[in-house]
Amino acid sequence: MVYEIQPHIRFGIDESADYAILPGDPKRVERVKEFLENTKDVAYNREFKTVSGFYKGVKILVTSTGIGGPSLGIAVEELKNLGVKAMIRIGSCGALQPNIKLGDLVMALGAVRDEGTSATYIEKSYPAVPDNYLLENIIESAKSLGATYHCGIIRSHDSFYTDKEDEIDRFWSTKGVLAADMESAPLFVIGRLRGIKTASILNVVVAYEGNLEEGINEYVDGKDVMALGEEREILTALEAIVRLNR
Repeated sequence: MVYEIQPHIRFGIDESADYAILPGDPKRVERVKEFLENTKDVAYNREFKTVSGFYKGVKILVTSTGIGGPSLGIAVEELKNLGVKAMIRIGSCGALQPNIKLGDLVMALGAVRDEGTSATYIEKSYPAVPDNYLLENIIESAKSLGATYHCGIIRSHDSFYTDKEDEIDRFWSTKGVLAADMESAPLFVIGRLRGIKTASILNVVVAYEGNLEEGINEYVDGKDVMALGEEREILTALEAIVRLNR
């Protein structure tokens, strides 16, 4: 059965690898592709765009997951069906602490499960935490690249546009939460339940108490420090996979 084409990511085990990088945006797949050799366009269906290639001799898949937990969960489950053993999310986030600057990286030690996808798998008392060994490799890779990074708890959520966003951000900021994204918590929970090593590297694209739309629009346009942050998160993920593969 695992040899069959997966229904959403649209490829089979003959195209698979042990390691996958998971951006949200299909356009970011192309940015990762620039750092790979012997690349191949594998499949593109809905929000799920996949390329494969080699980095320092290690085969890596890059699969976009779209926005939010439901589509990420689909990608994780289908990649797991094809034998992928470790997955690193590379995404964007909004900072919840004033000392975290645009273009900084945030490595999640755990995530507040303020989203719905992980709750469909298991009760909220189950922790959303990355694989410790994979996270250690990510931190060492970031250090070797000279990237500015922060490690701590983040919050994963389901909407940018509720009526209480500012209030919610202030609350979690006072609890020491570093940043907010939409996909890390479900990635960690599904990964643990399915026996997959997972971790999340986030590029800060909105400063604390900054303007959401302005920050995201500048990021999409590839502005300045945020573009550099994206490059650093890509390289950090790639180098971490090489370390893990040794």
